[in-house]
Amino acid sequence: MEGALTARDKVGVQDFVLLDAYTSESAFVENLRKRFSENLIYTYIGTLLVSVNPYQDLGIYTVSQMELYQGVNFFELPPHVYAIADNAYRMMCSELSNHFILISGESGAGKTEASKKILQYFAVMCPMTESLQVARDRLLLSNPVLEAFGNAKTLRNDNSSRFGKYMDIQFDFQGVPVGGHIISYLIEKSRVVYQNLGERNFHIFYQLLAGGEAERLAYLGLERDPQLYKYLSQGRCAKESSINDKNDWTTVSKAFPVIDFTEADLENLFGILASVLHLGNVCFEEDAQGCAAIPDTHEIKWIAKVICPLTLELSVYARDAMAKAVYGRTFTWLVNKINSSLVNKDFTRKTVIGLLDIYGFEVFDKNGFEQFCINYCNEKLQQLLIERTLKAEQAEYETEGIEWEPIQYFNNKIICDLVEERHKGIISILDEECIRPGHATDLSFLEKLEEKVGKHAHFQTRKLAGPKGRKRIGWMEFRLLHYAGEVTYCTKGFLEKNNDLLYRHLKEVLCRSKNSILRECFLVAELENRRRPPTVGTQFKNSLSSLLEILISKEPSYIRCIKPNERKEPSKFDDLLIRHQIKYLGLMEHLRVRRAGFAYRRKYEHFLQRYKSLCPDTWPHWHGPPAEGVERLIKYIGYKPEEYKLGRTKIFIRFPRTLFATEDAFEFSKHQLVARIQATYKGCLERREYVKKRQAAIKLEAHWRGALARMETHRRKWAVQVVRKFIKGFIHRHRPLCPDNEEFVVLVRKNYILNLRYHVPKTVLDKSWLRPPGILENASTLLRKMCTRNLVRKYCHGVTAERRAMMQQKVVASEIFRGKKEGYAESLSQPFADSRIDEGDINRKVLQQISNENIQYGIPVIKYDRKGFKARQRQLLLTQKTAYVVELAKIKQKIHYSALKGISTSNLSDGILVIHVLPEDSRHKGDVILQCEHVFEAVTKLVMLVKKENLVSVVQGSLQFYISPGKEGTIVFDTGPEEQIYKDKNGQLTVVSGWAWGEVGSAQH
Repeated sequence: MEGALTARDKVGVQDFVLLDAYTSESAFVENLRKRFSENLIYTYIGTLLVSVNPYQDLGIYTVSQMELYQGVNFFELPPHVYAIADNAYRMMCSELSNHFILISGESGAGKTEASKKILQYFAVMCPMTESLQVARDRLLLSNPVLEAFGNAKTLRNDNSSRFGKYMDIQFDFQGVPVGGHIISYLIEKSRVVYQNLGERNFHIFYQLLAGGEAERLAYLGLERDPQLYKYLSQGRCAKESSINDKNDWTTVSKAFPVIDFTEADLENLFGILASVLHLGNVCFEEDAQGCAAIPDTHEIKWIAKVICPLTLELSVYARDAMAKAVYGRTFTWLVNKINSSLVNKDFTRKTVIGLLDIYGFEVFDKNGFEQFCINYCNEKLQQLLIERTLKAEQAEYETEGIEWEPIQYFNNKIICDLVEERHKGIISILDEECIRPGHATDLSFLEKLEEKVGKHAHFQTRKLAGPKGRKRIGWMEFRLLHYAGEVTYCTKGFLEKNNDLLYRHLKEVLCRSKNSILRECFLVAELENRRRPPTVGTQFKNSLSSLLEILISKEPSYIRCIKPNERKEPSKFDDLLIRHQIKYLGLMEHLRVRRAGFAYRRKYEHFLQRYKSLCPDTWPHWHGPPAEGVERLIKYIGYKPEEYKLGRTKIFIRFPRTLFATEDAFEFSKHQLVARIQATYKGCLERREYVKKRQAAIKLEAHWRGALARMETHRRKWAVQVVRKFIKGFIHRHRPLCPDNEEFVVLVRKNYILNLRYHVPKTVLDKSWLRPPGILENASTLLRKMCTRNLVRKYCHGVTAERRAMMQQKVVASEIFRGKKEGYAESLSQPFADSRIDEGDINRKVLQQISNENIQYGIPVIKYDRKGFKARQRQLLLTQKTAYVVELAKIKQKIHYSALKGISTSNLSDGILVIHVLPEDSRHKGDVILQCEHVFEAVTKLVMLVKKENLVSVVQGSLQFYISPGKEGTIVFDTGPEEQIYKDKNGQLTVVSGWAWGEVGSAQH
């Protein structure tokens, strides 16, 4: 248990006794939730195990898990059902004492699964011989048979046990399981004839119809469809997706021969099942005299064939009572039959472990006779649990010599007496009402209760309750204040269910049955006995008393099963439902009793072994008595006197926080110790490894030195031969290839080729080449040509169509401007664009006017008027045949390429270009003066579209342009500190370009 204390904040404590707030139900639920969210479904309360049904396979029931818990101290490993099973088994073997494991909880909480896991643990982990294999198989295979006949689908559970079961597993002196015995309690016979909506009858009926052989069903007169039988179809869920009746039938069929069922037994047993189904289909109708009559005798014939020669008149009476009696007694016969197969013929002394799988406390919206019996049973078991827990606590205190402090707890003996006291209890009053002369009813029984036990503090009816409580109790109801809370019972049906009578003449008929099982169940001696048979309540009280006598004689272990939600969903935790079960399982009361003294106790040896590293005096070894070592240890840690007590063999720690503080200190010191141990151990390992390696290295070195010396001698001989050969080759290098110079020439070639690969030119413009030796000059020349061609080819293949077009444009620009205009060299690195104006930037009206022509190029320009030289923003659009100067939505000037006379630009860095037109062409008003940012690009595009030679003129100083017939203007180009364009006083357009760097220096000087 201590191993998981460090993770308590995340996964909670694995023993509720270690909760600080042990009286808080919220703290209890929160601890349960933390563990459930981490798939830790088991938690202890001392030695009691709380199990939460996960509704999924967690992989914690493997053989390796069983081996992990085998023979291990109870608190050394995390809580598990295997720990409970192993602890009971080890205590039984070591002390030769009898034990029992009590498993309780709501329907669907996992009680049946828990008992199966315990049986599987004993079957796998106990020593086994071939001769005892049969006994083990019978123990295991009795379960599916009992489940088939005693379990059914309910609203809460698809495999709900509808009876209480106590199984004794017998072990010989070696701890080998050799036999067993089963006792059943309160089979729910009413389920045979009636099921609530969403529920089913007992599994065996559906399994027989789904998996039975066709010949057997034909002999029994049965059809496979369960909807045809009234007793199987009332719940309207005869077929359930989560239940495979056919597969279950196969399992049950294989189990029958193993537990000694003969073919005759099976024929009689299935005959009874068939008769119950046919009996349920018998219909009655009223005749003219007001008596019952049967319209169809089909079912009666089958019943007569299967059970006995019933007359038509006898079949009419008490159909349901007969069906319940037949099934109930058949179930008892089945349990006895299984017991006869489990009995051990060896009469030497045996030890036993009992498994009690019984219904938990039940509280429904409507609680009847069955819930009354079940809750009475739980009151008795709770009384036993508290008494045994207190007794065990007191015995341990006395053994250890620690003063016993009386513990206050709720003693539910007062409620048990209210139910079972002779002549005064509720069961006795119910029996009296069942046998008294006159017309007894459920209401008269309730009145009798008010008269006899009305003054009891734990009993209430509507008549006796106060104004507030009266509203919650019906006229036919009474309320009991159980240990787990108030439960209201409806008395309707109490007398009928308590009597559970079968008419005498029906018993006579069943006693004469041809079915041997029924003859065993309904004995003739029963007819001869004129005494009234005991009621169901009295039978249950007596069997419960017998059970308690059995349990009192054995050492107890407890498992409390909890259902986390009603929908059977994994990982869903329903707070209200959990709190309800915690209350009705009495877990808080048990925890309070368990924690009334000390929260933690351990033997001195175990405590000292775990925590000795916290004290220098006890670490690493304590050579004195363990008790003195523990005393020295806790004084060093600083325990206060009120926090602990020292017994004869154990230390008792009162508060969980004291233990947690110790555990935290241990966890801290453990890391330091582990680091020190690891360092020492690693050093030891490394030293050992070093010695090994050193010895191996010495041996290897000796052998290796010899090998190296031999290799060196051989290498030197080879080197002398090679040197001689190459000297001879160098001397004869200019001769034609011959044996004397062949290797030398090959080496020279190879070295040159290998060196050449690092000096191959990467581009066409790289003219470098590795200088070759004299004998390889011709080869070097050929290789250089091949390399150059390859680079040219690669370059040509890598040029795209767009780049080729652009390069052509750059060639034209070079022819026009190279060496003529400033700024050209800087423009070489700037690629030409297809256009400087997107089509979306051109007005739609303009596009419509030139829609028959494709725009090849466009660029924003500034147009200067020919007369006043006023600057205006325009767009220059070039098509295949025409140049357009556009102002927003209007074409200001249209220049046909055929009328183009030339293009002028200056040799300076300005962006001025003048488009000259033919004066004789009347379509044009005059030359166009434009300024644009990309003058090289614009002029080149225009020249390539016009396709005329010598079109561009690069002028210096000034140029003349045509204004109108007989009139010309002048543009003067100059340089200055800053760029500007203006009309001078002579009426000329002056364009000033910025100084270049050389000019700036000259101007400053």
